[in-house]
Amino acid sequence: MRTAADGLPKRVKLTFSEEPIRAGTGGALHHAAPLLAERFLLCNGDSLFDCNIAALLRDFAHDSDNILARMIVRETPDTSRYGTVLLEGDHVKKFAERPATPSGEPGLINAGIYALDKRIVQHLSPACSLEADLLAPMAAAGALRATRLHGWFVDIGVPEDLAHARRELAAVLDRPALFLDRDGVLNIDHGYVGSQDRWEWVTNAREAVAAATSHGWHVFIVTNQAGVARGLYGEPDVNALQTWVAGELRRSGGTIDDSRYCPYHTEGKIDAYRRESDWRKPAPGMLLDLMKVWDLNPARCLMVGDKDSDIKAGQAAGARTALFQGGDLLEFLRPLLGLS
Repeated sequence: MRTAADGLPKRVKLTFSEEPIRAGTGGALHHAAPLLAERFLLCNGDSLFDCNIAALLRDFAHDSDNILARMIVRETPDTSRYGTVLLEGDHVKKFAERPATPSGEPGLINAGIYALDKRIVQHLSPACSLEADLLAPMAAAGALRATRLHGWFVDIGVPEDLAHARRELAAVLDRPALFLDRDGVLNIDHGYVGSQDRWEWVTNAREAVAAATSHGWHVFIVTNQAGVARGLYGEPDVNALQTWVAGELRRSGGTIDDSRYCPYHTEGKIDAYRRESDWRKPAPGMLLDLMKVWDLNPARCLMVGDKDSDIKAGQAAGARTALFQGGDLLEFLRPLLGLS
């Protein structure tokens, strides 16, 4: 079954805020204030950056309450087209204007992705610049932080770079995928774990997901949940736990892109769930469904589980497989994912 976790791809609702005047980015945010959550992401529409946004959210969650903004910066070998960002640790000290004479020097640039607290709206006016009127004064006051990330980046504000992005985007989106069994891989298998109070993380499981995300891997959970068929807990409990797990991983800098679970078992006590299913491992149904929905190449997929049924499911789906027998998940995955 699909879960209620924050998986993609999914339908999204778009709400447009139309500025009444030419307001600038800061002014546009001022006019959109009624639509904003207490904490939100702001992303420029004229650049593409393939990076791990969960790392930004993790860092922002750990900032003190007086820090209302955190931004992503990236290293570029040639800053001549951009203004640069000067850091001291993760403190943004200053924004430098784009040089009048192109220098071709490396440096840090603003990637155009921000995690913001809604309280920043009080510092905005109906027509203002986000950088000059908000971010620069915040930096001067020591109230702006930055997260350094790397990855494919294109500023699509000029026609030649837009054409460049169109040529490369499909290849960038063709990612490898890591499929993880849940009980025994992400958490200690205490037997039919259906609630947070019985969840115990495997050593460095959160760090492993964060590392995979940062290195461009999709990460999916595929888990047999016969506890539903046996009447030990219900599907809402599975979904609630999966959502909590995804949130905990996001707070650690990693992302679960999507997940599947199978609640069926031929020896179930609940009539509605007492049957065979091609989603129950060792059958490959959950993996095949994710591969179809996410348009994945099986040859670039890796299934990691702690049971023979996990391995058989991965093999039947055409993926590489690896049997995890406990210990440190991050160290186990390093050679398999090509992590440094």
